Amino acid sequence: MRTAAAEADEHLIRETEKIAVALGRMFPGLCEVVLHDLRDPEQAIRAIENNLSGRQVGDSATELGLARIADPQYPSVIQNYPNQFPDGRPAKSTSIGIKNSAGEYVAALCLNLDVSVLSPVTLALANLVATDTEHREQPLETLRDRNARELRRAVEALAAERGGTPRSLGREGKKALVRQLHSDGYFDSRDAAQTIADLLGVSRATVYNYTK
Repeated sequence: MRTAAAEADEHLIRETEKIAVALGRMFPGLCEVVLHDLRDPEQAIRAIENNLSGRQVGDSATELGLARIADPQYPSVIQNYPNQFPDGRPAKSTSIGIKNSAGEYVAALCLNLDVSVLSPVTLALANLVATDTEHREQPLETLRDRNARELRRAVEALAAERGGTPRSLGREGKKALVRQLHSDGYFDSRDAAQTIADLLGVSRATVYNYTK
């Protein structure tokens, strides 16, 4: 008949098993999650999700598991250490020791990430986001919709920088504002000149004159 302490340990391991299953199923083909029952080191593996190492339920504990059994002061968490699957694939591992209320290690939750899968992905992403160094200083274009609302915001912001509203600016202020908008590419959109003219309170012809 089990004691209350043994029942508590079993409950703790069953709850940890739920975490192991959930983590493994969240990262299929990528991260192996293993729950070790350290109360029986000869048949320690209680659950294994997303099996990448070829081990089975009932297999023995690893060196880390044995170290924790021997020493309750052994670190509870050993994170991101290099490892290797039996077929030689590199892995990044994290081992989490689970202690009971008496401070004894009763289980370990281990995550083994297959980094051989990620390395090509990392390279591909680096190549994907890389840009041609020839054009890094000055963008060739901006990928935004220069619609009337954005144009209005730009005009109001540039006027505010000059200490006024679009209509309150003097001739030179309006001229500088229009030239800035032209330099920033706002005249590329349809009806931009008329929109700017309306905001500044001048004619469309005046706006075009200001760009010269």
